[in-house]
Amino acid sequence: MDGVKGQWIVANASKLWRRSVAILAITVWFAAAAFAEPVHIFYTLDCNLPIPNPDDPETEAGKGRMADAIIEISDHFSIADLDVGISVTHSDVFDLQLYLQGPTGTPLCLNMYDLSHVNGENYTRTIFDDEAETPIEEGEPPFTGRFRPQSGSLLSIFDGLDTYGSWRLQIYDARYFDTGFLKHFELTIEIPEPATALFLTLGVVLMRLRRPRDNLKK
Repeated sequence: MDGVKGQWIVANASKLWRRSVAILAITVWFAAAAFAEPVHIFYTLDCNLPIPNPDDPETEAGKGRMADAIIEISDHFSIADLDVGISVTHSDVFDLQLYLQGPTGTPLCLNMYDLSHVNGENYTRTIFDDEAETPIEEGEPPFTGRFRPQSGSLLSIFDGLDTYGSWRLQIYDARYFDTGFLKHFELTIEIPEPATALFLTLGVVLMRLRRPRDNLKK
């Protein structure tokens, strides 16, 4: 009887220990997830693309499309949040229509031309951000800082998608004569990496804790 009782005590002590470690692992995971800083990945393209493209046969006296600015992403991340940064030198940015197209081919209008305005120069370190306080329609050139995209457009349409593939900034100059250049194109992508890593760690811990229990059953 003493041997059976001893085995029972050992088995229950081991069970209690495994439960305690599992509870501790879960507690640590929730605490770490709560205080983990978001991870931001930056992809940039410095360029000097003319607006419009003078080699495009459809360009006419300063009116037409820029050749696409393309950022190729070879990483596979799930997008939690996306911001877009640009710098453009142009003699009248109210002529311009800006689009971001993701790898799936879905285009999003960042800002629409407004022909009721005349002579507003440049986008200078302009960031399109769904969480910005000011909509782009209420901004003034050179639009330095953070602005929400054109009314009705949300960068959140890219949330949950894979980063992998070609990201295109497309610019159309809707009015004659005024021209310029795209100087900088940037994507800032927030990814849920800390939580994912902690989930995987927690899974490994719990699997290892389960093995002794499975062995006892055998």
